[in-house]
Amino acid sequence: MMPLVLADVGEEQVIKKVGGSQELRQHLADMGFVPGGIVTLVSTIGGNVIVRVKESRVAISREMAQKIMI
Repeated sequence: MMPLVLADVGEEQVIKKVGGSQELRQHLADMGFVPGGIVTLVSTIGGNVIVRVKESRVAISREMAQKIMI
């Protein structure tokens, strides 16, 4: 297992675990970041990462992406 921020750009990954506070986990779940879900790292720009989840592109902070384990 490794954080999403370390994934290769363009490769589909399966979410294994989402960490952080209950509020953060709920916020990420509302955006589609749930265990078993498929995510693809699209790019990293500055302190943010852009990921594809559930046919949508979402920008999240690097700190949030470090809580998503693949």
